[in-house]
Amino acid sequence: TDRSRGIDSLTRTPSEKVLPDSCASSSPSLSKDEASRGEEKRSASPMRKAGPGNSKLKLSLPGHEASIGKFLTQSGTFKDGNLLVNKDGLRIVSRSEEGGPPLIKPLDNQLSLADLDAIKVVGQGSGGIVQLVRHKWTSQFFALKVIQMNIQEEIRKQIAQELRISLSTQCPFVVLCYQCFYDNGVISIVLEYMDGGSLADFLKDVKTIPEPYLAAICKQVLNGLIYLHHEKLIIHRDLKPSNILINHSGEVKISDFGVSGIIASSSGQRDTFTGTYNYMSPERITGQKHGYISDIWSLGLVMLECATGQFPYPPHDSFYELLEEVVEQPPPFAPSDQFSVEFTSFISECLQKNPKDRKSAQVLLKHPFLSMYDDLNVDLASYFTTAGSPLATF
Repeated sequence: TDRSRGIDSLTRTPSEKVLPDSCASSSPSLSKDEASRGEEKRSASPMRKAGPGNSKLKLSLPGHEASIGKFLTQSGTFKDGNLLVNKDGLRIVSRSEEGGPPLIKPLDNQLSLADLDAIKVVGQGSGGIVQLVRHKWTSQFFALKVIQMNIQEEIRKQIAQELRISLSTQCPFVVLCYQCFYDNGVISIVLEYMDGGSLADFLKDVKTIPEPYLAAICKQVLNGLIYLHHEKLIIHRDLKPSNILINHSGEVKISDFGVSGIIASSSGQRDTFTGTYNYMSPERITGQKHGYISDIWSLGLVMLECATGQFPYPPHDSFYELLEEVVEQPPPFAPSDQFSVEFTSFISECLQKNPKDRKSAQVLLKHPFLSMYDDLNVDLASYFTTAGSPLATF
């Protein structure tokens, strides 16, 4: 094995903490929005060719009252199924409680919006912004995702989905949600602040990530996927560099569950179509049923992009041409003359077009690539702090 590839910049440091096989404890985190490369959100199947009749399509947003009315109670509470949110906090009620009054019990009585001072905007999109905020009394930093609710019903459903998942997740490899509030048509979600931003941000500075660091990063992402897949029964469905966050402590966490799919049955299969098309597995692009293993395809693309410094598929004149290549052509691979045998094998096991040939997150966690650099005592905290932009709060 050529272990010298990608190790030139690696400094031997005291041993970093050992990653657990499963997630049992909670730890904080945030997410940072970015303009996703070549991403498009479409309601129709992406395999449909653009035709003359599609050139003047316009997005029609519902009016504020029509958009929100069916989701609000007379008491000013945002309600979606068993999810209840108002200005005092959030509560997920059991089915037996749904018929009663929408009483709200905040998850943390010590946390309120009034106690959060805005520092700066760290991300924004068409539906809202993400702010860095500081708690007045503890000086603890959080990320505050502020979302206007006069938006399409599908997006509101995605937000409700993200809240349900985030507030029920207690894993050190998944972004933690502290609290959320609803007031005056706005949902405010308090998240852990990840001061290193996303892998997409980090790649802009470092261009490529050497194998030893990539193995350490991948371990944490796989532990997060194991938790989501096997403990929460969730398919993330939107795994990409901008949804993998890092911090100065060397932690790597999965974020943004707005389009995640919760498995409703033991089959572990879904046939709905949401998520970021660029990183979609072939079976999802063609509208077939998909399971947890579809996230593994996305992971393979992310890791290969981090290693090479570019998206694994070449640029195309048409977005649909890219999707056709994913479905019709052989999958990308790691060049054997640039990377170790172990890394090329790992990528190959992720990027199998037939989902039955892909390995699960649990199996991949035992792949030789993830352990081949263990004796180097890889220090992600030092790497994240020194290799990219300075990790500072202000």
